[in-house]
Amino acid sequence: MKKVLDELCDYRRYCWNQGLATWNEMYDASVILADKKQRPNERKVRDELVANKADWQYQLSARCLQLAISDLGKAWKNFFNKAQPDWGKPRFKSKKAPRQGFKTDRAKLVNGCLRLDKPRGIAEKWSDIKFKGAKDLAGGLKVVSIYRENGQYWASLPLEVMTVPSKPKTGAKTAVDVNVGHLNYTDGEINTLPSHLQKLYKRIKHYQRVLARKRKVNGKQATQSNNYAKTRAKLQRNYRRVANIQHDLMQKFATRLVNDYDQIVIEDLAVKKMQMSHVASKGLQRSMFGYFRQVLSYKCDWYGKALLVADRFYPSTQRCSVCGHIKQGDDKVTLAGNKKHHTKHEEYICYECGVVMDRDENAVANLLALI
Repeated sequence: MKKVLDELCDYRRYCWNQGLATWNEMYDASVILADKKQRPNERKVRDELVANKADWQYQLSARCLQLAISDLGKAWKNFFNKAQPDWGKPRFKSKKAPRQGFKTDRAKLVNGCLRLDKPRGIAEKWSDIKFKGAKDLAGGLKVVSIYRENGQYWASLPLEVMTVPSKPKTGAKTAVDVNVGHLNYTDGEINTLPSHLQKLYKRIKHYQRVLARKRKVNGKQATQSNNYAKTRAKLQRNYRRVANIQHDLMQKFATRLVNDYDQIVIEDLAVKKMQMSHVASKGLQRSMFGYFRQVLSYKCDWYGKALLVADRFYPSTQRCSVCGHIKQGDDKVTLAGNKKHHTKHEEYICYECGVVMDRDENAVANLLALI
């Protein structure tokens, strides 16, 4: 079964790259001929690849090609929406990428095992995938994602549930002010970069330097050595640990918010424009603003809670929550505080009413005033 999974991972990458190349060719032809009718879309690219299928492709799942082109079409739509967190033009997939995977929408749960769709004409034995907790799953199985990372295989099983248990109404409301390293809300602060996470980042930095040193000394031959493969596996394992810790923090905090509050206010941040330097970019990337908003959005939809997203230009940091005065010009509060008045990053001083408060608490109060 491992061989089958590896072949499907490679086939998914092949379909994506072929589809992207076909898409680019169609688009270039439409530009040269100035004919909008020849512009590519998901259906045209899919039909082109299906019509030019090779014999070996019929031995693999047809849904792998269909879903790869479907995801490619979504990627092109996102390319024209700069508000997407990972905005950019679709790129070709590399076989050297540490993570490879594929999707299928015809998998089934049979006797506590995951059974993938078997292509027609294949007479060899088709074994099922066993994993823990399969017997406890209930609901209709949707598009299954299976990927390989660091020599291990993972599966994401989305289940369609008809009814979601509702959360009791509390009548309370809150606001969340996102910052690099912590999230502030009316009941306190959540640290998104705990100390044990910093230790993992130091370890990741060490492994990255080791790999870079090996490539600098030995060139392309370094990637073929066993020591290089072992070090890269350690690096990937630590990346996985970091992702699991951060996702766990965000999931638990979002669950706490929907359990305790009926109305929640968050900010709509332009993260791309906030990446002023490589230091700021690294902190913003690790704080996972986009992932937190995504998790909180679908949890609020599940449990019937109201989520209000403040306007991107709402001055939650510059506005005084007591008198309403908005700082402008040299009086603005920046990441380094205020040079003119010699204030620190976490201080907010209103020069109209004279109030002194914490900067994050002031921002939370301003967001809460929108409800």
